[in-house]
Order: sequence, then C-alpha cells, then structure tokens
Amino acid sequence: MQPNYDNLDSMNIIILNCGSSSIKSQLSVMPGHEVRARVLIEKVGLPGSLVHYHRHDGLELSFQQAVPDHHSGIRVLLDLLTDSEHGCIKGLDAINAVGHRVVHAGEKYSGSVPVTADVIKALEECIDLAPLHNPPNLEGIRAVMDLMPGIPQVGVFDTAFHQTMPPHAFLYGLPYSYYKTWGIRRYGFHGTSHRYVASRAAMILHRDMESLKMITCHLGNGSSMAAIVNGKSIDTTMGMTPLEGLIMGTRCGDLDVGVLLHIAGKESMNNSDLHDLVNKRSGMLGVSGISPDMRDIEKAAAAGDDRARIALEMFAYRVKKYIGAYAAAMGGVDVIVFTGGIGENDVHSRQRIMGGMGFLGIDFDSKKNATVRGKEASLTRPGSKVQVMVIPTDEERIIAEDTFRLVSK
Repeated sequence: MQPNYDNLDSMNIIILNCGSSSIKSQLSVMPGHEVRARVLIEKVGLPGSLVHYHRHDGLELSFQQAVPDHHSGIRVLLDLLTDSEHGCIKGLDAINAVGHRVVHAGEKYSGSVPVTADVIKALEECIDLAPLHNPPNLEGIRAVMDLMPGIPQVGVFDTAFHQTMPPHAFLYGLPYSYYKTWGIRRYGFHGTSHRYVASRAAMILHRDMESLKMITCHLGNGSSMAAIVNGKSIDTTMGMTPLEGLIMGTRCGDLDVGVLLHIAGKESMNNSDLHDLVNKRSGMLGVSGISPDMRDIEKAAAAGDDRARIALEMFAYRVKKYIGAYAAAMGGVDVIVFTGGIGENDVHSRQRIMGGMGFLGIDFDSKKNATVRGKEASLTRPGSKVQVMVIPTDEERIIAEDTFRLVSK
C-alpha cells in the first residue's frame, strides 16, 4: 500500500549505499536532517561479517553476524533500527521512504528520480558500465521492495550531476559509432559530492551558484575534480570508468593507452590481468611501493623514502595541472573547494597543490591551512581574488533532501 503523506510534517528516511561487500546507511528525519542512527555492515557475503551501529544519543554497538547477501544485511539494519532496546523507531511503519546512492545511470537520468520498474530496467542496462557497483545498488532496491513493500524509494545517481557536460567535453577521440552503439563517453562520478560542496560553498560565501566558476576537488582513495559554471558541471576528471584523471590510491589515473598494449604484449596479460593492474596495483600504491594510504606515504617520505616523495609530488602535480586546465576552460575561477578524506584532512597535500598558484589570483594562507582538518574553513587571506575552501562532503544530506523533495510531491 502506498503511504499517505498528506499534512506530514516530517519523514523518517533511510539512506542506503550498497557496495559490493558493504552496506552504509543512516536514518534521517527530514526536513531538518536530524541523523537518528548510522549502520555500517562490512564483509557482506564474506566470512566474518561485521555490524557497527551508532545511535544519535551516543549508543554504539559492534558485533559479528553472518550476512550472506544484501537482502540479509538490510534485514539486519531494519531489525536494529526497530529493536525494542537499542532501536530508534517503533516499527517499520514509521519509515516513510528510502533513498539510494546509485553509481551509474548512464545518460538516462540527469537528476534524482523515484524508483519505478522503468528505472530498475534502466539501471540493469547500465550494469555493463558499472559491473562492480550497479548490481549491489540494485540488490538494495530489490531488498527494500521485498522487506517494505509499497515504501517509496528514490535513486540518487553519481553520474547525474555531470550530465550537463557538453559533447566536446564528454566525447573521446574514437569513431563516433562507439558512442552511439555502446555509450563510450566520459560520464564522471562523485557527482553527489561535487554538487553538495559546490552548493555549500556558494551558501557560505552568500553568492548565487549561477554567478560562480568553481573547481571542486574530491580527493580520497578515489579522487576526482569537476569544473562547475553557473551551478552546472561542464567537465570532470573521471571518465567512462573511475580510472581516468587523477592518480588515486590504487588506480593509475590518466595513462597512454599504448602503455597497456605494450605491457600486455611483454607480460602476456589478458583483460582481467590489465583490469587488476590499473585498478588494484597502480596509483599511489604502485608508485610508492608502500601503501595506498596517503598517511603511510607521508610518513615514509618524511623518513627519506624517495619513491614516497615522488608519489606525493605526482599526486599534487596532477591536481594542480587540472586546476590550471579547468581555469582555462571556464575562462577563470572564483572558488576552489577541497573535500574527501585527503582534501579535508591532509594539510601537506593541500599545501603542495596550492604552492605557486598566486598567478591565478590566489592568496593562499599556509598558516590557516596548517590548522584545518575535517571542518569548513577558508584557506585564503582577505582580498584574495580566488577563494580556496575546505568543505567536508555530505552526500547523505543530498540523498535525504532529494528523497524528501520527490516523495513529498
């Protein structure tokens, strides 16, 4: 039965992010975005599944429980939320909607949409474009349909924000027929994060997004940047897959395709071998030989490890290069935003990236930068032509807001 939302002042909304072997979720009360609980389930479908539960009043639970699939995991999540001792709602009928983070919608959707049979079919058709991500996203949707029949669901897509890119930015230099037949083009990812921090930056600066040229830098184990003009993405560093663009924790980033052809010939590698090489054994891990974690590499570099130093320089150089490229593409830049695990917390990476950028009109304040970890802050001096900011991302807020807006209609 479809719930009745007439005259409803608030909604309990579950936000779901189903990964290949994890379920991240939270229960938010909208429109105030009060987070009542967070649940993280690790090692879904693997031995030793772990469940972590955090309630808004500080109660925390962690325990092992067999979670053979996403359906079982969502059942565990719902049982926790409605548990008579540890839960935060009285029953499933108190849940008004579910919002899903979905990685890939191809060209099918340029914004968030209510989940329907047609939407599920469209996401199934995009599995070839995101074989590791869309299947668990779909499993989460189907589990909710089974466990809470009739509950409204909303899909919020990583790719949607970048659907405003023009053809000259999203097409590759390949025969056009590959785009028309197989959808070979740049799609971009982290769109929900880029959208949130861009809108938040405009709000902090008391500016209309439609008057700004912005570069948003989502830097973490997976990293991407976006060029945003008048609130719309016009370019982004990730491509058809999350491999393109910046060097990342284990992904190689931009690479001459001829290198792969050469390596495949020399080492008799097949497609699976090459996929493993560029996705799991490259990036900061491959260059440093130490770790994909920037903190480990920073320690090694400080101790004199030359490969660690080079890896750090490569990371900063790629980000700096794209800032210059995007400033040129937009005809200038007003705001640069750092977010993601590295962008929010790594003062050394931000310092390396912003060093020597005064020619763009950036008056970077190194003293401010050295004190900023995981909080909203400006990193420029008063009068700087370009504002540089740190804004912790909040993709869950966007998912909750979109779900509330669409279900309220």
